[in-house]
Amino acid sequence: MSNLDRQAVPSVCGGRGFVVAEPVRELLSPRRVRLGESTEVRRLLPNLGRRMVGAWAFVDHYGPDDIADEPGMQVPPHPHMGLQTVSWLHDGEVLHRDSTGSLQTIRPRELGLMTSGRAISHSEESPRPHARFLHGAQLWVALPDAHRHTDPRFEHHATLPTVTAPGLTGTVVLGTLDGATSPGTTYTPLVGADLTLTAGADVRVPLDPDFEYAVLSMSGETHVDDVPLVPGSMLYLGCGRTELPLRAGSDASVMLLGGEPFEEELVMWWNFIGRNQDEITQAREDWMTGSRFGDVKGYDGGRLDAPELPPVPLKPRGRVR
Repeated sequence: MSNLDRQAVPSVCGGRGFVVAEPVRELLSPRRVRLGESTEVRRLLPNLGRRMVGAWAFVDHYGPDDIADEPGMQVPPHPHMGLQTVSWLHDGEVLHRDSTGSLQTIRPRELGLMTSGRAISHSEESPRPHARFLHGAQLWVALPDAHRHTDPRFEHHATLPTVTAPGLTGTVVLGTLDGATSPGTTYTPLVGADLTLTAGADVRVPLDPDFEYAVLSMSGETHVDDVPLVPGSMLYLGCGRTELPLRAGSDASVMLLGGEPFEEELVMWWNFIGRNQDEITQAREDWMTGSRFGDVKGYDGGRLDAPELPPVPLKPRGRVR
């Protein structure tokens, strides 16, 4: 998914300087962003109060939206570099096309994982016809320097491993949780899991104390470490935890995101993650002149133009709160 904000603001992130080395409860409020004609997303990362969680650098939550009489998601071809996109649905379908030739319909609880590497372009749209409701999350994972120039690729995993406890079923989207490992390719130690809770569930999820974590509420009434979360909000939890208490006041679902704090300093602007101003400037020029990022075949419409670069220099400064 693209960052469609036409006033794209650079985010400086990465580095360990502002990682909270102990458990905390830091509630992150979303910023509402229009995505096409009929979809509004709640953007949790990057946030005024928190830029990254491990290598997770971008989190949008959207829906549930009734799109029975709407076009639904319509994101024209746009570029990415230096990151992975993670498409995760609870309701609806998304048709993915990219410049490697991939064409895939992603359905609920299936992993669509695109590694941009040095350069890729893609589009996302609700199929015609499509389901009545659209509900999901779109997330980005920053690639470390050793792998950010890798060849672009797309993975689709319809079956993912699960973990269970009384009142809880967890799907491991990326990384490893409680001994279960996703088939999705990762480049840094991290975890992403969808945790479905039944009403009245009271469980403790095992965590890695070396990871920092956050929990995104997808639906229902949940208490995360005794903090109530409403859908579309996220709680940053810091490091140093060996387990996470979860309680559900109704049937509910949350996403657990975590990973080793990302050491490298980054510049994230529009749909690019780089290391300095020159890389971002070159990526924008390459996209606008039609080189490097390839073509998306079969999308009915034009591609997105990049916004103008800001007048101030883009500088990587590590984690900024």
